[in-house]
Amino acid sequence: MKIAALILLIIVLALALPYISKTHGLKPISVADLPSEGAWATLTQGNLYYRWYLPSEANSNGQTLVLIHGFSTPHFVWDGVRQFFLDAGYQILVYDHFGRGFSERPETDYSAELYVQALNELLDQQNLSQPVHLVGYSMGGAILGHFAEAYPGRVATMSLVAPAGFMTEQSATSSLVNIPLIGEWLGHMFADKMLVSDIAENEIANIDDPLAIPTGEFVTKVGKQTQLSGFVESLVSTLRHFNLFNALESFNAVGKLGIPTLAIWGTNDATVPFMGSENLLLAIPHAELIAIKDGGHNITYMQPSIVGPAIVEFLDQTAIGKQPDP
Repeated sequence: MKIAALILLIIVLALALPYISKTHGLKPISVADLPSEGAWATLTQGNLYYRWYLPSEANSNGQTLVLIHGFSTPHFVWDGVRQFFLDAGYQILVYDHFGRGFSERPETDYSAELYVQALNELLDQQNLSQPVHLVGYSMGGAILGHFAEAYPGRVATMSLVAPAGFMTEQSATSSLVNIPLIGEWLGHMFADKMLVSDIAENEIANIDDPLAIPTGEFVTKVGKQTQLSGFVESLVSTLRHFNLFNALESFNAVGKLGIPTLAIWGTNDATVPFMGSENLLLAIPHAELIAIKDGGHNITYMQPSIVGPAIVEFLDQTAIGKQPDP
């Protein structure tokens, strides 16, 4: 009996000590952590970080582009494509989801409803009463689908880049995350490796894009989030409360609304497999699909020289009344 108790104690310590080591000293984000550019928008669930980028006055077309990032990497994923949009005359609004980047980490369920509510309130807070062009990457694509279903009148166009919601099966690891305490333990133990996994696709795809984010810069920017309390918890809660694997119900509803839609997908995407594009086109038959040969899930920040111009061309076609061929 004593031996069994001793073994149990050793197991508990072996699990607890690394967790304590990882979480000890984590601090909540504060206004002092914000960069000099951008600000917090005070929303129902807390303070959400946003930033505007404006084209030159002479070049402005008066239209707004709102960029919605994915699961774990905050708004810096848009850095490589941003200038293409500015050169085309669009004013750009970027923001960090709750739990990520420079936004607060509220203790709540990180459901699709939370992300949709945050986006809707941000548009209100920024006095954007007219329809805007929305671009969603990865989880941001799934958020965009849910948002367009809930608020179709706010959406001028949809651009979906490697959108979540089209995976066929939930992984065993994701299932473990649903177990209380185990999910948090796994998150803190393996967050570092999980967060930099996408960048490794660069080697597989042999990408040579001068605007791609350098690996070291990516790792540094992503890693800063792990130093703040609530970040890992927001990821775990999202996996528990937001079905990132299947958003077909929302996209089927959106497909009936006639919103001009572009989808950009890498053929070697290991996170949201390219075969998911077939289901997207079934849901939104009028959507235009651009396939990036050998592209991975990281195309937004590793192949911005393809993604950026493709979105601009789509927006230009829509602006002059030309609907892309499906």
